[in-house]
Amino acid sequence: MDQLKIGKFISECRKNIGLTQKQLAEKLNITDRAVSKWETGKALPDSSIMLELCRILKITVNDLLSGEVISMENNNQINEKLLIEMSKELERKNKTVWTSMWVIMSVCIVALLAGLVIAAFLIPEGIWQLVTIIGLCVVFLIPCFYALKLEISVGAYKCKNCGHEIVPTYMQALNAMHRGTTRYLKCPECNKRSWCKKVLNTDK
Repeated sequence: MDQLKIGKFISECRKNIGLTQKQLAEKLNITDRAVSKWETGKALPDSSIMLELCRILKITVNDLLSGEVISMENNNQINEKLLIEMSKELERKNKTVWTSMWVIMSVCIVALLAGLVIAAFLIPEGIWQLVTIIGLCVVFLIPCFYALKLEISVGAYKCKNCGHEIVPTYMQALNAMHRGTTRYLKCPECNKRSWCKKVLNTDK
């Protein structure tokens, strides 16, 4: 999707109905800075307000994502193209999030090991060494919780029994036994527990 083209289109539609950026923002309960980012091509409208934005601008979602008013004859072709582009964009975002998760975990593990080595060899045995080691472990857990949030935000876990793709809640994933990114989960489809492997490309 061409963000610059979409931004210019939003700007034109806004001006056509006689709204300022501030007035449009107020109707959507957002800041005029967000509208400015759309119109300059720095960001796209969030999916949660896209329908309301289109209603206000008197355009369709297809028009918005194409950056132009689409004629009925070209509608099906444009729909197919947009779906492919959105699918590719989602895949890129999923891979970025997935890579970020592994980077966070790798850096944390290296930092924890380095901290434990320093605590073991440079801090004399006693209460301060123990406090340092416990502190390092606690600090290590914080990014781990965030990494888990990233892990469950993309893709799904595939049930080993029936192949159903499970998207667990944060607490369900946190409480599940795991081997890396494979988690022992209960499938809502077949109602059985199994080791469910993480998959980024889902059918949903």
